[in-house]
Amino acid sequence: MQPNQKQPTYPVDYLNQIAPKAPKKSLLNRKQLIIAVGTALLLITFIIIIVVRSNFTSQTQSIQRLAARLQATAEIVSDSHQSIKSSRLRSLNSNLSIFLTNANRDIAEPVIANGLDIKKLGETIVTAENSEELTKTLEDARLNAVFDRTYTREMAYQLETIMVLMQQINSKTNNTALKEFLSGSQINLEPIQKEFAEFNATAS
Repeated sequence: MQPNQKQPTYPVDYLNQIAPKAPKKSLLNRKQLIIAVGTALLLITFIIIIVVRSNFTSQTQSIQRLAARLQATAEIVSDSHQSIKSSRLRSLNSNLSIFLTNANRDIAEPVIANGLDIKKLGETIVTAENSEELTKTLEDARLNAVFDRTYTREMAYQLETIMVLMQQINSKTNNTALKEFLSGSQINLEPIQKEFAEFNATAS
């Protein structure tokens, strides 16, 4: 090296620049990542189970409500027949009675398929669907000589609630037997409900 030759200059952090860089630490090591993924999967599974169970419980309660409402309505129809004065309304009421007799018989199989017993419906549901209030309304109407008019109005509403409940259950269930029962029942009940809704209580 010549005496007058300039020494090469290096940046202050030269050694830092040429030194091998340590790998960056990941936020989660392999074990922590497996635990995190496992926890997330368990949480998702738990949420799915809750949603499925909630839907099943809701559907079960709806089926019980329908069965209880059909039974309560059949009792009203039977008890009211002797109080009806219009021959046309008596005929319509007889048709409804036949429909309800068949419906209460036919609903038993799909109810059993859903793990329920038609004769052992939930006490709370049976109480909520009982006909005590409607029976009182009809008795007051009978005493005030307006039974036919009151009966047709109340029954039209009662049948409408039954059809709405059938539609709700039908839209949520995958049970073939239940769907067939609901579809057939709606087809048969709709014209009867319409006749009650349009009935003129003064007609004979």
